[in-house]
Amino acid sequence: MDTMNALVWKGDGALSLERRPIPALQGPRDAIVRVTRSTICTSDLHIRSGAVPRARPGVVLGHESVGVVEAVGNGISNLRPGDRVAACCESFCGDCWFCRRGYVNNCVHGGWELGCRIDGCQAEYVRVPFADTGLTPIPDALSDEDALFVGDILASGYWGAELCAFQPGDTAVVLGLGPVGLCAAECAALLGAAHVIGVEPDPWRRRMALEQGLVALALNPVDPELESAVAAATEGRGADAVIECAGRRDTFQAAWRLARPNGTVALVAMYEENQTLPLPAMYGKNLVFKTGGVDASRGPELVSLLAQGKLRTDFLITHRGPLSEILEGYRVFESHEGHCLKWVVTPG
Repeated sequence: MDTMNALVWKGDGALSLERRPIPALQGPRDAIVRVTRSTICTSDLHIRSGAVPRARPGVVLGHESVGVVEAVGNGISNLRPGDRVAACCESFCGDCWFCRRGYVNNCVHGGWELGCRIDGCQAEYVRVPFADTGLTPIPDALSDEDALFVGDILASGYWGAELCAFQPGDTAVVLGLGPVGLCAAECAALLGAAHVIGVEPDPWRRRMALEQGLVALALNPVDPELESAVAAATEGRGADAVIECAGRRDTFQAAWRLARPNGTVALVAMYEENQTLPLPAMYGKNLVFKTGGVDASRGPELVSLLAQGKLRTDFLITHRGPLSEILEGYRVFESHEGHCLKWVVTPG
């Protein structure tokens, strides 16, 4: 049996680079993809730490990748071997009640499967179920790395900005200027926010977001004048919408505090512990909370926006390394060594 390298979550915080069988087609809507680029994501760290109850020990990690189609099932008509594709982090049938309404994260036949419940893409090959909905062809104008974040990080930032339903002149606050937060800031401006304020403890990330033109103002969350600074930038009202991308107790509380009355709080982050809504303190703000896992169904639209130059993600890639060195990649990514934002996993 032919085998490949793959990164496996063993359970109890343990990861192992192992030889695994190259996957084969199992259903008519499957595709086998040779992975040319994948990434390490904070969600992978959540799985490793046991914070994702649905994750299955023994699974190959990874849910964000691009590659080349090697084989397709007989139910696939929109893909063929040789196509370059970006993979969605979610598997969705496209036909159930939730999928027909765009709520693909809650597809009754899928959801977050790759790298969680079924083998993912931190490997040389990956089997993608529902490939006709979960793989987006990459046009010649885009490189593999241009399209790498379409299926998760960029999708999450775009989804968070969509939840806010920005109106002309609105101000957005983005909590956390990691990969998702940086994409959320970019997408907030694309979708109508006139002013984007970033809140981030890391001075390098604040400076980078400003230099890349992703935010107009970058603030430190530990600054005792944080709320005053946001109020000063919004004529005393507070942010029209807050996109919470950091996933900490202090950022959860900051999200509702920084939003104006009748504003929107979009919780895009994944939390490792329960959070508390202080309803008495919030009473009268009349906030709208929107929460949950990304409905990552915008692959074709995001690829088109990238090809048109209306979005870009090159600023996310700070490190690269071959699959054979992925454990070192996890160490660097988790520790933010060398200001690591995204470690791109290359073949080898």
